Amino acid sequence: MKILILGFGYSAGAFARELKALEPEGAIVGTVRHAEKAAELEATGVQPFIFDGDTASAELLEALASATHLLVSVPPDGEGDPVLRALGPAIAQAKTLQWIGYLSTVGVYGDFGGAWIDETAPCQPVNPRSQMRVRVEGEWRDLARQKTLPLLILRLAGIYGPGRSGFNKLRNGTARRINKPGQVFNRIHVADIGRITALAALRGLDGTFNLSDNHPAPPQEVMAHAAELLGVPTPPEVSFAEAEMTPMARSFYQDNKRVCSTAILRALSTELQFSTYREGLAAVLAEEQSLKFTQL
Repeated sequence: MKILILGFGYSAGAFARELKALEPEGAIVGTVRHAEKAAELEATGVQPFIFDGDTASAELLEALASATHLLVSVPPDGEGDPVLRALGPAIAQAKTLQWIGYLSTVGVYGDFGGAWIDETAPCQPVNPRSQMRVRVEGEWRDLARQKTLPLLILRLAGIYGPGRSGFNKLRNGTARRINKPGQVFNRIHVADIGRITALAALRGLDGTFNLSDNHPAPPQEVMAHAAELLGVPTPPEVSFAEAEMTPMARSFYQDNKRVCSTAILRALSTELQFSTYREGLAAVLAEEQSLKFTQL
């Protein structure tokens, strides 16, 4: 296996670590936007390439031409998918490619008033970012059909893990418990993203799947539990109507749904390592306190 990861960020780093454990002989290469990040990546044993979303170097095109598996973790911009714009023709011509994975978001579904949904639910996104995701998912399906390749579209819930959780805001004193009655959010631990995506790549899984911990919960409840684990006072509760928030942060509250991810667990005959935020946050805190966490 030769894996090319386009957009080597937080989730892709977890994927690479799991893949190394499951397939030690596989070669992993990845793209980052800046030279400093490339040096960090190289230190972990992953060959880095610089890709700014506009132009692809000859070296990156050569790596793509010999890749067997492709994982795309680059979000769309206002005009579409930077990867397809810059690399679409090269991907279409890649002769050794056996599988493509695309990391998307459960935001493509839009608002369902807190009801449970699965992959059969229609996509009715309410914000421009998620509307663009729907369009880009379709473009990746078109490319995969053209090449007759298996394509995994993995719709991720809100990502948390070491270095990226409510503990950060609790430590720096910016945590709030925002209450919008009836609102829930879906979450997934980054370690489960890494393991599930790695298994899917190794098995050539095809299809569109959700990945959520199946335990959606109100944000104020999760923050209160994080404070309890950390041993600090619970932040005050603020009503959503009165909370000062950026337009981006406020937009996340437009979607209210409970996302089921049973389908991918059945397809891979596996289970989540962290089935609720309670187990997940406990593991995050233990890892951060052990000082063993290194963010790629």
